[in-house]
Amino acid sequence: MQLKKWLIALPLAMTMLTGCSVLEKLVYRIDINQGNYVEQQSVDQLKFGMSKEQVRFVLGSPMLVENGYPNVWYYIYYHTHGHNKPIQRNLIANFDPQGRLVEVTGDYPVSDAFFESIN
Repeated sequence: MQLKKWLIALPLAMTMLTGCSVLEKLVYRIDINQGNYVEQQSVDQLKFGMSKEQVRFVLGSPMLVENGYPNVWYYIYYHTHGHNKPIQRNLIANFDPQGRLVEVTGDYPVSDAFFESIN
């Protein structure tokens, strides 16, 4: 009689423990996009010395401008695709005290034309 209980309980316990990981992949998860989606084409349009208004026109409004540091703009993009690992891309635009673009850092390379004149 004791053996019959084990023969039923053991497969039932194994099914319950493994079922969670298998069933999770069957549950649909929506794609989640948060922040500023920035394309490389937009970053290629940036030029040294652009005003804040010009940068806002090219890239859109920044995701974050810290209090006390108004000359550093953060463009952060976070994407979760279903059950895959999330992707985060960052772009940081630094301005001088006069509001002119002096540096772009992050996950997007600047173009070779970045230091050309903004005529």
